Amino acid sequence: MSRGKQLYEGKAKVIFEGPEPSTVIQYFKDDATAFNAQKKGTIDGKGILNNLMSASIFTQLGEIGIPTHFIKTVSEREQLVHHVDIIQVEVIVRNTLAGSICKRLGLNEGDKLDEALVEFCYKSDEHGDPVISGDHAVLLGWATDEEIEEMHYMTLRINDFLTGYMAALGVTLVDFKLEFGRYTDEDGFEHVILADEISPDTCRFWDMETGEKLDKDRFRRDLGGAEGAYQEMARRLGVLPENFGA
Repeated sequence: MSRGKQLYEGKAKVIFEGPEPSTVIQYFKDDATAFNAQKKGTIDGKGILNNLMSASIFTQLGEIGIPTHFIKTVSEREQLVHHVDIIQVEVIVRNTLAGSICKRLGLNEGDKLDEALVEFCYKSDEHGDPVISGDHAVLLGWATDEEIEEMHYMTLRINDFLTGYMAALGVTLVDFKLEFGRYTDEDGFEHVILADEISPDTCRFWDMETGEKLDKDRFRRDLGGAEGAYQEMARRLGVLPENFGA
C-alpha cells in the first residue's frame, strides 16, 4: 500500500497520509527513548515487533467492543489506521507500583494495589507529562467531562481484559499508558476511540514466576537484553516471525 506525505514524526513512530482522507499510515521505528527523550538509543527490530504486537492486541480489543483506530497491518512496520485528533491527555493505569509513582511518592516498587489506579497526564514532553486531574483537563480545555468519563471507562475495561490475557501468558501487567483520539465517522458523528499503540514501549510486563522485566525498562534502566525481551513478548503473544533476528 502506497503512503502519502509525512504528517508527523514522534519518538517511536512516523505518521503518513493514508489512501483515504480519513486514514493515515503509522510506521513503527526502532528508535528508543526514555525520560521524555532525555535518553535515546535503538532496539533492533523493535518497530517490527511493536507493529505486530500492537496490531494483535488492538484486534482483540476491537473484538470485545473497544473502539480503536486500527484497521489493518499493511507491512512489517506499518499499520493503516483511522485518522484521529489525539486528545492531549494520556491515561496511565497501575496494577502494581513501579516507575515514576514510586519516585514521586516514595513508594516501594512491586507492591500490588488492591484495585487499578487510573492517572491522567498532560501530554507534553516539554513539561514532563505531568500528572493532572480530570478537572485540570476539562477546565484547561484539553478534554470534555464526557471524554474524560469515556476514557476512564474504556481504560478500566481494557485493563480488565489485558490483565487476564497476560496472566494466561505467564505475564504480570504491571502498568501501561493509553492514548485516545477524536474520530469523526462517515456520518459526521465524533467518537472517542483508542489510538497510538499497546506494546512493551507503553506497558510494563513482568514474568509472573521470575519477575524478569519484558519491556522498555530493560533499555530505560540499562539492564541489557532489550531485544530479547521484546522478542519474548512477541513469542508469548504468538506473533514472533519465524527466524526473526537470525
